[in-house]
Amino acid sequence: MAKINVGDPAPDFSLQTEKGETVSLEEARKKGPVVLIFYPMDNTPGCTAQLCAVRNDAPRYTEAGVSVYGVNNGGAASHQRFIEKHNLTAPLLVDPSLRVASAYDAVTSLGLLKFINRTVAGIGSDGTIAFYKRGTPSTDEILGALTAKA
Repeated sequence: MAKINVGDPAPDFSLQTEKGETVSLEEARKKGPVVLIFYPMDNTPGCTAQLCAVRNDAPRYTEAGVSVYGVNNGGAASHQRFIEKHNLTAPLLVDPSLRVASAYDAVTSLGLLKFINRTVAGIGSDGTIAFYKRGTPSTDEILGALTAKA
C-alpha cells in the first residue's frame, strides 16, 4: 500500500457497480471530479450515516459536477439491498479483493485479516488527488477542496 497525498496521481481502477455496470476512473473523470468513499460494511450505523449524508447532499454534488461512489468488498446483492433500504443515490462499487481500496491506502491488515478504514478520496478532473481524509469529512470539506482545484 502506497501512502496517498494531495497532489499525487490517483490510482486508476475499473470496478463493477451493484448493477453490474463497469466504472473506470478514466471515464468517470471525463464528467468531472470524482469522490470515492471507502467504507467498511453495508448497513452498519456509521456507514449508513455517511452514505445517507451523501444522499442528502446529492444536489450539491450534482451542482458541482462531482460523481460520488461508495467502495467496499461487499457483494453486488448486499450493495443493492443497502441502496434500496436507505434510498442511497451514490452507486456502490464492488472491490472483492480490496485491490482498489489498498491502492488508495484505505486498508489495514492484521495478520491475515484485512479491513477498510473509512477514507474519502477526492480526485480532480486532471487525475490527481485533490482531497484525502480518514473518517467522515463533511460535504463542505470535500467540495471545498474539489472546487478550489477546478
